[in-house]
Amino acid sequence: MNVTHYGHACVLLDTGAARLLIDPGAFSTDFETLTGLDAVLVTHQHFDHLEIDKLQILLRANPDARLIVDAGTAEQLSTFEHEVVSPGSSFEVAGAHVDVLGGQHAVIHPDIPVIVNNSYLVDGSVLHPGDAFTPPEAPIDVLLLPTGAPWLKLADAVDYLRDVAPRTAVPIREAVLAMPQMHYGMFENLKPEGTTVRVLDRGEATAV
Repeated sequence: MNVTHYGHACVLLDTGAARLLIDPGAFSTDFETLTGLDAVLVTHQHFDHLEIDKLQILLRANPDARLIVDAGTAEQLSTFEHEVVSPGSSFEVAGAHVDVLGGQHAVIHPDIPVIVNNSYLVDGSVLHPGDAFTPPEAPIDVLLLPTGAPWLKLADAVDYLRDVAPRTAVPIREAVLAMPQMHYGMFENLKPEGTTVRVLDRGEATAV
C-alpha cells in the first residue's frame, strides 16, 4: 500500500488496484490536480475534511471517480452525484474492499451537536478514522492517527494508538497545531511495542 499525505486529514491510498483519496478538506493542499482516482471518500461534513470548491476541481479531473460520503455530508452535495454509505456496510472500488466503521464524530463540546462520522478500513489493512477514535474489529497494519483537534487530548490519542497497536502509525490531522513535532515525539516515546511511527513527507507516496 502506498500512502500520500496532502496535509491534515487528506490522504491518497494506492492499493495497487485502486486509488482512493480520503477527506479533501480546506487545510490540505496540492491534491486538486490528481488524476486516475477511482473514488473520493469523505468521513464527515466539516470543512477541514471536505472543501466544496476543491472537490469540484478534483472531480472535473477525475470524471469517472465515485464520490462516497456519510449521510451528513450528503446534505451538502445536491449538485454532485454521490453515494451514501453507513457504518456496518462495505463496498468494493476497483478491486479494493472498504469496510465502513464508526458512526459518530467525537464530542467537541456538550453544546455542539454530534454529527455522523464514517471511518474507512481499506482491504482490512489501513484505517482512516476521520474525527473519532474508532476501534477496528481485528488487528490492522496501518493506522492514520489523528494528532491534533479541538476534540482531541494528546493522552487520548496515545491511548488509541496503544489500543489499536498497528504495525505502522501515520500521524495525520496536524494542521491545527503550531508544533506537531511535539505530538509526534510523544507518539514515538509512548507507542506500543511492535509499532513504528512514520511521519510522511507531504505529497510524497510512501510504501507502508
